[in-house]
Amino acid sequence: MASRSSAAEDSVEVEVIHDSTAADRLAPGENAVIHDSALPDRATGEDEAPVKAAPERHESPVRRKPRGRWWRGFTGSVAAGLAVLALGVLVVGVLCLVNGAPGPGPLKLVGHPVAAVIALVLQRIADRRVGKAAVGAGAGVLVVAGAAFSLLWWF
Repeated sequence: MASRSSAAEDSVEVEVIHDSTAADRLAPGENAVIHDSALPDRATGEDEAPVKAAPERHESPVRRKPRGRWWRGFTGSVAAGLAVLALGVLVVGVLCLVNGAPGPGPLKLVGHPVAAVIALVLQRIADRRVGKAAVGAGAGVLVVAGAAFSLLWWF
């Protein structure tokens, strides 16, 4: 059974609630101290320690957006695109080998998967770090993609 008691200190009303289910009925902005047990505010026996009040619950309606979400999404898309491209080049290489047709050379068959693995490792770093390390790893993904594009497709 929930018990409630009120106390006024310095013209701020604080409500002490001894049951967490009763805390759900609080109005927004109402201050309360919540105890999860049905014990009274003060211990009555000599052997019992006084019950300490739980910290007040403050819920903010405004949530901050994580920073760098656009950058991580963009570099993640580039890294994933490199991985898909590497798989495509390998599939075309195998099909050309089976059919006896000329296909991508060994540089392209090795270079695409290597570039994809490097980009995915850098993207993993960018996803798990914050600050300059995340920005640097994301820039590294773009550098690897640019190098793979220029070296493996133009030359």
